[in-house]
Amino acid sequence: MSAIETAGKVLSLASLIQPAAASEPIVATEAALIEAVRAGDREAFGQLYALYAPMVHGILLARVPYRDVDDLVQEVFLAALKRLNSLRESAAFGGWLAMIARNRAVDYYRRARETEELTDDMPVASHRDTEAEHEAARMLEVVRGLPEAYRETLVMRLVEGMSGPEIAARTGMTPASVRVNLHRGMKILREKLGLEERP
Repeated sequence: MSAIETAGKVLSLASLIQPAAASEPIVATEAALIEAVRAGDREAFGQLYALYAPMVHGILLARVPYRDVDDLVQEVFLAALKRLNSLRESAAFGGWLAMIARNRAVDYYRRARETEELTDDMPVASHRDTEAEHEAARMLEVVRGLPEAYRETLVMRLVEGMSGPEIAARTGMTPASVRVNLHRGMKILREKLGLEERP
């Protein structure tokens, strides 16, 4: 199986765990959006959310169980909104937000998680859905076993559908670093999955 086929399989499985896509186009620059949010503009915050939610979702998905990712995304954005005035440089927003997401993932494992008791009247997924979800979860666990730099960029690319330049722009990484991380990460992922590139 080629790298493209592997990526395609991961992308098709990833559709089960993707957040909803943003429905409104982003028209303002990020720095202007940040300043508008600081001035109390809720719509600007919604636009920042639309821009950065895939990155935050990807970072969290690379670290915590899927069932808790959406709640943690909300927590990250609430924390960012509360602390936005402490951000000195608007251009550093992506890296700053990524660090909040990483810290929130670490905090996730520090606190005790409440559990819900299973009851007989809980909805049951179809066998087909369950099978696909198990396969997606297995692939995600393989990705989570990769080194952090590769894990994050692969989840952002394969699950969130972000392009290399988008990943670089949102995280503050250089485009070359993103390319290297994606290339090396895919190579390790293929090896872990037992897939070899055909010459």
